[in-house]
Amino acid sequence: MNLKELMTKARSYRRFDESYHIDASIIESFIDLARLSSSGANKQPLKYLYYNSSGDCEKIFPYLAWAGYLTEWPGPDKGERPTSYVIILGDKSVTEIFGVDHGIAAHSILLGATEAGLGGCILGSIKRDELSDELSIPDNFDLLLVVALGKPVENVIIEDVKDSDVKYWRDSKNNHHVPKRSLKEVIIKL
Repeated sequence: MNLKELMTKARSYRRFDESYHIDASIIESFIDLARLSSSGANKQPLKYLYYNSSGDCEKIFPYLAWAGYLTEWPGPDKGERPTSYVIILGDKSVTEIFGVDHGIAAHSILLGATEAGLGGCILGSIKRDELSDELSIPDNFDLLLVVALGKPVENVIIEDVKDSDVKYWRDSKNNHHVPKRSLKEVIIKL
């Protein structure tokens, strides 16, 4: 798959085959991609926790908010929840400022997952203090993002933005539609 195909397929998936286990070595290969990604001033302040057991995943799930535009949807049902999580932490002993490093790292993980035939969702809406307590994350780390991973069971359709509405939505067949602005709209000339 070429880079544009990879980028097009690296969507936010929110429903997974919960019976599909992702091996630790696969998750570590995704984290290795994040490790090799760009870092502001090359400080490399990020650290990673990952979980791939059903018990750990059940423990993490309640601290996450899913799909803000789908106000009636509380998140994936049992049987369609992620089977792995990567938690991206900022190590305050390295720096107090993490810039955009965690966004770059999270997307690198998603690209790796996509290439491996998996999918994921970058979650920033997290009950950070509560999840940090649940996982006993030391105070010298800021919980920045959670990347949910699994084998997707939903169809994501990219479409053009209509009437300036960028909200994603689900149709009656549970297809997930993601409006994207056109290339012409995002390139400006001054």
